[in-house]
Amino acid sequence: MQTEARVGVTVDGGVRKLVQKQPPPQQIGTLSQLVAGGVAGAFSKTCTAPLARLTILFQVQGMHSNVATLRKASIWNEASRIIHEEGFRAFWKGNLVTIAHRLPYSSVNFYSYEHYKKLLRTVPQLQSNKNNVSADLCIHFVGGGLAGITAATSTYPLDLVRTRLAAQTNFIYYRGIGHALQTIIKEEGLLGLYKGLGTTLLTVGPNIAISFSVYESLRSFWMSNRSDDSPVVVSLACGSLSGIASSTATFPLDLVRRRKQLEGAGGRARVYNTGLFGTFKHIFRTEGLRGLYRGILPEYYKVVPGVGICFMTYETLKMVLAEITTA
Repeated sequence: MQTEARVGVTVDGGVRKLVQKQPPPQQIGTLSQLVAGGVAGAFSKTCTAPLARLTILFQVQGMHSNVATLRKASIWNEASRIIHEEGFRAFWKGNLVTIAHRLPYSSVNFYSYEHYKKLLRTVPQLQSNKNNVSADLCIHFVGGGLAGITAATSTYPLDLVRTRLAAQTNFIYYRGIGHALQTIIKEEGLLGLYKGLGTTLLTVGPNIAISFSVYESLRSFWMSNRSDDSPVVVSLACGSLSGIASSTATFPLDLVRRRKQLEGAGGRARVYNTGLFGTFKHIFRTEGLRGLYRGILPEYYKVVPGVGICFMTYETLKMVLAEITTA
């Protein structure tokens, strides 16, 4: 099934104008939508796993490191240390649990986003302004935020386990997904699997909201002005830019989230005994403003290709699955 941009004609003051009309969105079933979202998320995470691990290691350095060690930290030094001490495969440490987490997370994220959009469009105030740019932006922002919260809550224990496995260096405390789950429940209780959930929701909600709204806005603007460009290229470029925007805005929250997830891990003493704002103040006081953005460089290296690949794969799979189901 080929999707083509149609050209319409409008009359404005006696002058005939050509107006590009965008093709309707691909319609696929529930299962196909879940598969497209899950595969897109797992594929993008696997491609960027080394940078994701470097980001986590940088984010948690300030918990148990002195100032001198932090000053020597660099992406190259940390990458070299991993290769020499743990081997090249260690860049993908925790990637199995990443995939186990990302498949359902991304499936729920994309699926719920599409349904939240449909639900929000039934709101009278938004329905009456359905062709308004502000209304569309509101739908994408709120729908993305709700989708991120839904997906994060439903898959959170796997996210916590992924963080702890990726943060391990020479000393291996958790031997795998099953062992990590059992150990956390035994040592920290069932609620230990949800440690840092509040901070996560504060991070994921606005992160996904910004990501989807920036992506949809950029993609719509691009396709309305350059409708002949490849949808794959457009999705990749707009996804990358949306990743930069969302990560920059929410990175300090993500850093606090990671550190809260690692509280008490491996039998270590607690570092932060206060809530979210107390942890922010502690990091700012001991590490400065730079401490709140520790690991932002590998995060950029990760999200530029990662989010772009995710949106590109999702849009491509939607087109392929739509063609298969209508063939």
